[in-house]
Amino acid sequence: MTERIKKDGPAVDWILKHVGHDLRVALPLGLGKPVTLINELVRRACRDPSIRLHIFTALTLERPSPSSDLERRFLEPALDRLFGDYPQIEYAQLMHKGALPDNIQVTEFFLQAGNWRKVPAAQQSYVSANYTHALDVLLERKPNLILQLLASEGERLSLSCNTDITSDLLKLRQKGDAAFTLIGQVHPDLPFMPGPAAEIGREECAVLIEPEAPAHELFSVVKRPVDLQAHAIGLHVSRLIPDGGTLQVGIGEIGDAVAHALILRQRERIAPIWDGCPFPSGETFTETGRFETGLYCVTEMLVDGILALFEQGIIRRKVNGASIHAGFFVDSRDFYARLRALSESDRARIAMVPVSFTNALYGNEVAKRAARRDARFVNSAMMVTLLGATVSDATEDGQVVSGVGGQFNFVEQAFALKGAHAIITLPATRQGKHGLTSNIRWSYGHVTIPRHMRDIVVTEYGIADLRGRSDAETIAALLEITDSRFQEELEGQAKSSGKLPKSYRLPDTARSNTPRALRKWLDPHRESDLPHFPFGTDFTEIEQYLLPALADLQQASASFPSLLSLMLRGLSGRPARRERDALQRLNLTEPGDVKTRLTALALRGALRQND
Repeated sequence: MTERIKKDGPAVDWILKHVGHDLRVALPLGLGKPVTLINELVRRACRDPSIRLHIFTALTLERPSPSSDLERRFLEPALDRLFGDYPQIEYAQLMHKGALPDNIQVTEFFLQAGNWRKVPAAQQSYVSANYTHALDVLLERKPNLILQLLASEGERLSLSCNTDITSDLLKLRQKGDAAFTLIGQVHPDLPFMPGPAAEIGREECAVLIEPEAPAHELFSVVKRPVDLQAHAIGLHVSRLIPDGGTLQVGIGEIGDAVAHALILRQRERIAPIWDGCPFPSGETFTETGRFETGLYCVTEMLVDGILALFEQGIIRRKVNGASIHAGFFVDSRDFYARLRALSESDRARIAMVPVSFTNALYGNEVAKRAARRDARFVNSAMMVTLLGATVSDATEDGQVVSGVGGQFNFVEQAFALKGAHAIITLPATRQGKHGLTSNIRWSYGHVTIPRHMRDIVVTEYGIADLRGRSDAETIAALLEITDSRFQEELEGQAKSSGKLPKSYRLPDTARSNTPRALRKWLDPHRESDLPHFPFGTDFTEIEQYLLPALADLQQASASFPSLLSLMLRGLSGRPARRERDALQRLNLTEPGDVKTRLTALALRGALRQND
């Protein structure tokens, strides 16, 4: 019989009594963690060293901690509105402080991007594993306790946002191949997702926590503005997606841009934009028509852009009654509300399934191959080498930024499926502490996808089709979508290494890959068709006005001449009303010390630069 409990404390008492003090805990990736319950368990273990607590999980979600005075001024008044009233996770706080006690271990196979660099406890305990292999890694640790957030609808329960690994774990337990206790915590705002893989019987839970107190808000992912680089990448990718095919798209600004470009294509708004495109490498890819048959989606992560394509009727091709098969989701509060608002029949067309289904062809392979026709797997990268290797998860010195996740799985599928392609997207450049650098590199000390699995790479400057190409052809294709400020240096490195003929000359049509050319192409369409937030935002109007200026100020901070230039710009003229409102939002209208006055001056310059 399932024991029903109202509070976390008695649930932890039950765990210690019935499971014991040696706890090997599996927590779902991302949203599915019952945060208040795990926090209570961690606090108990901190107080009682007889409790041995080993947590295996991924994607521990954290609200950001401001790293500068300007970030604090921007974020602190808006944290609850932007991220939800989501509790900080105790074990994560302890790890950041270097204060995790010896009786608690935390192992993750995927990290929240950028949060754990230079945190030794996280970097040293990270397990590098493809998403489909995480289940095997977990089973080797013989978990005896699973804690999961659940959705309920009457007496029905749903794994909701995290069928990804839990669904398979429950099947293994039913077969006698795993032994663990499942404790579920119901959250009233979690969308109830129906279907055989998502719904579970109450008897699966040894304990079901149905809190009396109002629940904390679900973690809300803040949408970043989609800049012109991302919109250009989305427009290029849209030419690669055939009607009637299969789609997977990742999270982030580029994912939003791809989904938005497909909506523009459906509305027949994309042709006028292409008329002015100065980057000819995309001209040979001609998928520009409406989606008459519609797409089918198979993805590890259900993101807002995919949901929007479903709502627009672009994703509608059915496979076994579903138009979307997905393994997990974590997104914005608006996203959760839209899922809850769908009719049950529409929600049933979004089938939450394990990642063993979405990320691999094993198991009913004939049917999967038939369903996943003309597949396009679209994922972002940090860098690509000129020989076609992809860098997505870690830096050259081994510091993990995020993790491999499912990217390798989808690239592997692209090579295994007839007519399929893996599309790697990335901006051509990045601004860092060493100034502007190219994201297309000659070489790099760490790669996520090896060069022998190179396929299609897209930057804002076009499309490089690399599958089956020679090394020299690959280098030439990637140079044509590289920012022109770096083409000569990279070409020289390739020639000096003997990988590019000395006679090679970059085509004249690829010599104007510049931000200026990009703006000339897309600026006229910014207001009408290329919004900063194609799928909405929780930022206020004045915060949206501030975001580009704050980004410019952060970039300029790495270079004194750039910072001085912004300050000088800030000295000229009287501030307009909107500028005064922006300074007031950051409490900078009457700055006190010299440093704060200089910050306010530079910010005014950045605001004027973007007007």
